[in-house]
Amino acid sequence: MIRDVSFHTDEVGDENSISNAILAKRWLMSEGLTQVFCGEGKGKTTAAIGQAIRVASQGRSVFVIQFLKGKSGTELEYIKRLEPEIKLFSFEKSEEFFSDLTEDEQKEEIRNIRNGLCFAKKVLVTGECDHLILDEILGLIDTGIMSIEDLKGIIDAKPEDATLVLTGIHLTPEIAEMVDEVSQVMTVKSMAAVS
Repeated sequence: MIRDVSFHTDEVGDENSISNAILAKRWLMSEGLTQVFCGEGKGKTTAAIGQAIRVASQGRSVFVIQFLKGKSGTELEYIKRLEPEIKLFSFEKSEEFFSDLTEDEQKEEIRNIRNGLCFAKKVLVTGECDHLILDEILGLIDTGIMSIEDLKGIIDAKPEDATLVLTGIHLTPEIAEMVDEVSQVMTVKSMAAVS
């Protein structure tokens, strides 16, 4: 999709008008993409949420669906304060991270997670939001809860003008081929590693 985006200012050289035009152009250029924030570093969800705040401030609707992080103590709890502009969903019932659950508890949560995946696809098909973040969805592939083909079905359901953001640690070459933009987050230096 190619967009012709032109901006005019009443006064040539008005730095504020030019700056606003550049920001608006950048925002329009990211509209309708499928993006990924991946890597071993911290900040993937934070980057996606920062983008969500920017999009919501433009009057567009944002949904965030979180996977594998349980229901308590998440950094996304703060986002609930921003409803209704940004809506947060988690279909998991347990307070614990998925990896900390027993096998029986994981089976129960897998059913809940699959409900979340169905909801994500419905949101895209019906055009309920302009910007959908599927937080830690790449981890669902790592754990075998969903397949790459399932993810492709979600990506294919995205309307042309909606933005879809996927986060997670591992990105396969096959998934990279399906998306428009990949941002890798890595830790260059960590004080936690210093003893």
